[in-house]
Amino acid sequence: MTLHFYFGRRFLKSFFSVLFIFFAILMLTGLIDQIRRYGGNEDAGFGTLVLLSVLSVPEALYRILPLVMILATLALFLGLARSSELVVARASGRSAMTSLLAPITLALLIGMLAVAAVNPIVAATQKQYESVSTRLSGEVSTLSVSAEGLWLRQGGEAGQTVIRAERANLDGTVLYGVTFLGFSPDGSPTFRIDAREAALVQGAWAIKDAKEWRFDTESVIPEVDSFETPALSLASNLTRNQILDSFGTPSAIPIWELPGFIARLEAAGFSARVHRTFFHMELATPILLAAMVLVGAGFTMRHTRFGRTGVMVLAALGLGFTLYFVRNFAAILGENGQIPIILAAWGPPVAALLLPLGLLLHLEDG
Repeated sequence: MTLHFYFGRRFLKSFFSVLFIFFAILMLTGLIDQIRRYGGNEDAGFGTLVLLSVLSVPEALYRILPLVMILATLALFLGLARSSELVVARASGRSAMTSLLAPITLALLIGMLAVAAVNPIVAATQKQYESVSTRLSGEVSTLSVSAEGLWLRQGGEAGQTVIRAERANLDGTVLYGVTFLGFSPDGSPTFRIDAREAALVQGAWAIKDAKEWRFDTESVIPEVDSFETPALSLASNLTRNQILDSFGTPSAIPIWELPGFIARLEAAGFSARVHRTFFHMELATPILLAAMVLVGAGFTMRHTRFGRTGVMVLAALGLGFTLYFVRNFAAILGENGQIPIILAAWGPPVAALLLPLGLLLHLEDG
């Protein structure tokens, strides 16, 4: 047990050392990127740029957590091999797999902590980053999904139009049970349109079975001048890509809120495959991190006197990057519906766990 605690402390020391190095690098590169992006903006002082850099770091660190894990494992076992501590552990009767119990357990715990606690922190910082970036750039999201349905916003020099719909088709170009609320540039309401259906065509909404009320006339009672029409056209500057891009990334939603958001998204008529795939990939993160520990250990749990240490390190990194690439590629296939979501999210981490485990058993205990 004492040896397990010792290996665990060494592993945590390596992990946090690598994490701090990447934090410093990402802070520096992030600050440079923010200066290049908003350096000419009068509202973006140096403090604001530093704030943007700090807010962008958690998401970047969270994304490269598997790389941090494999580098920490390489640093741990190269140090243990160089000091002959692994030789002593084997001489005492401990197998290679026994020596890996503490690092693998810690990797699983770090993965669960990352999903349960770090993921909501990343989502919060990403939302705050987008909020500050929106204020500096002037770009505003056009779509929001809530329990009451979905909300869109369009506008220009003539004023803004707020759109609420009960549901939509998969790409948001056809709305059902839709209401259009028009506002002038000074913020006063100008019209309201209730319709059964509205389809986005080139430069306009093609509205069917509509009733319109005007608020910019001299009439005191808008109902008096209201009228119904089977077809109506309303100018729009929205496009299909703008609507889809307005969802943002699933990583901006805390994992605890993601199932509810998926339910609201599907109730509004949109496809939630991207968010479902991301949700299952997050749940599989602990297995992926444990697999990265096995990958790093499989190539470095050997004495340095055998030579070719650099080649082994490169092989471990190459296999780790390959597994990470396969995981992302499977996620894309899952998002596009080419393979089942469960297979896309859980297949690569499980394969990444079994492959280095078989290699380790063959090389060390075989």
